[in-house]
Amino acid sequence: MEMKKIVIATHNRHKLIEMKEILKDLSYEFLGLEHFPDIHDIEETGDTLIENSLIKARTVHKITGYPAIGDDTGLEVDFLNGAPGVKSARFAGEDAKPNENVELLLQKLKDVPDNERTARFRTVISFVTANNEKWVEGIAEGKITEKPVGNSGFGYDPIFYFSPLTRTFAELSMDEKNKISHRGLALEKFRILLGNFNLEE
Repeated sequence: MEMKKIVIATHNRHKLIEMKEILKDLSYEFLGLEHFPDIHDIEETGDTLIENSLIKARTVHKITGYPAIGDDTGLEVDFLNGAPGVKSARFAGEDAKPNENVELLLQKLKDVPDNERTARFRTVISFVTANNEKWVEGIAEGKITEKPVGNSGFGYDPIFYFSPLTRTFAELSMDEKNKISHRGLALEKFRILLGNFNLEE
C-alpha cells in the first residue's frame, strides 16, 4: 500500500533535513518543495509566527492537494523587547543572508552584559488538511554570545548558547540539537498530534 504523503512547506534544505530526521519513523512520506518546482518562495505576511506558519501550510495544501506542514521560527531577544521575532529571517533586510542577520544582532548587543543577553527560539508548526487545521509550539531558552561559535546548524545557531549543554546550537550534533531545540520540541508535539490524527478527517 502506498504511503500517505505530507508536504513540508520549505525551500530551506537544512530545515528540511532536520524535520525529516525527527519524523523519519512515522508511516508517512514527507516531501519537500523540491518536488514541486512551481511553488516559489511563499510571502510571509503575517504578524505572528502562527499566522506565517498557517500561510505556508495553507498555500502548499491548496496547490498540491496534499496535507501540508508549515513552520515559522523566531529568535526573541529580551534586551531588544522580543526582536527580531517574526522578522528573524529578514532582520538585516528582505534578502539578508544568515551571517548578515547575525552580524546585525551582535552589533545591536555590543557591550550588553551577559546577564542581559537572554533570548529564546520559538517555533510554531502548523498542519493543514482538507478539513482541519492544527498547530503546536516549541521553545528553547538561551543567551546570545558575543561572537559566533561552532560550525554546525544554520541561521542564528552559532550565537545561541544553550546553558544545560554549555555549548551553542552550532556546536551540537544534529541528534543532540533535535532533542532540545525549539524545532525538535515542536516536532515531538507534532509527532504525537499526527499519531492521533486521521488524515481523512
